[in-house]
Amino acid sequence: MTAPTVEKAPTPAPDRPVRTARQLRREAERDVVPHAMRGTRGGRVVRGVLLTLAALATIFPFYAMVVLSLKPSAAVDFPGSLLPWPLTGEAYDTVMGAQDVPRWLLNTLVYSIVSVVGVLLLASLAGYAFAKKRFPGREAMFWSFLSMVMVPYHVTMIPTFAMIAKLGGVDTYWGLIVPTLANAQAVFLMRQFIQGLPDELFEAARLDGCSEWQVFRRIVLPLLKPILATLGVFVFLWHWNDFLWPLVIGQSTDMRTLTVGIASLQQQNVPLNVVLSGSVIAFVPIFAAYLVGQRYFTEGVTASGIKG
Repeated sequence: MTAPTVEKAPTPAPDRPVRTARQLRREAERDVVPHAMRGTRGGRVVRGVLLTLAALATIFPFYAMVVLSLKPSAAVDFPGSLLPWPLTGEAYDTVMGAQDVPRWLLNTLVYSIVSVVGVLLLASLAGYAFAKKRFPGREAMFWSFLSMVMVPYHVTMIPTFAMIAKLGGVDTYWGLIVPTLANAQAVFLMRQFIQGLPDELFEAARLDGCSEWQVFRRIVLPLLKPILATLGVFVFLWHWNDFLWPLVIGQSTDMRTLTVGIASLQQQNVPLNVVLSGSVIAFVPIFAAYLVGQRYFTEGVTASGIKG
């Protein structure tokens, strides 16, 4: 009786070198992208140069604004004034030491933050109602509300001001904020996003005994985080940079916002470095708002586009 033969284990192949991310990307490009559309080394260099020039052209105005705001009060001499020396902070001391600027900054913060909260709350509630609730005249009401987008803002500003003035809202925070809370674009984006959510989630919540408010608070709002962050950034930027409505409704110096106040400084022969320092102070909060919301920004834009 012959002993069973034992098969030899296959000799392990020598370890292959780990492929880099660049090699993997080239292999994927070779499999997917047609040969005529593959970028050459020279094309990538040209593309990098063009993108660098575009980035420099975009950053240059901000660089000039910051550098000129840090210059002493003197005549501007180009290109020498754009050199980062000598620098001084006297313009910022002048702006922050002024009596009106801190008040303008407070007005702008109140106007922007309260408006963001109000717009997001009302838009999410209206979007949920238009997307998931059934009631007579829903479509007609939604498209009628959305038609506000086609009406120029300047057409409605005069009757809005007349109504707010008759109610005593001139030179008040509520007169500044309330007319801006009905945002048709925000309602449309919310409605399109919520329409893509599965109905089974809401049916399961109602079977568990959740009220409509609990469904909205526990299911809808957590799923709306990306679009809420995206809309919040846009609404904050719009209100922070708004000029016409604060100029019309805030007729006293104490109710001016930063944009209106900085524009008034330009009419008072204020030095250029002081005006630009006020512009830098106005720019920092909106840049910080973008940095805070950027983790959801791209996701929210993509999701809103897909759901729509």
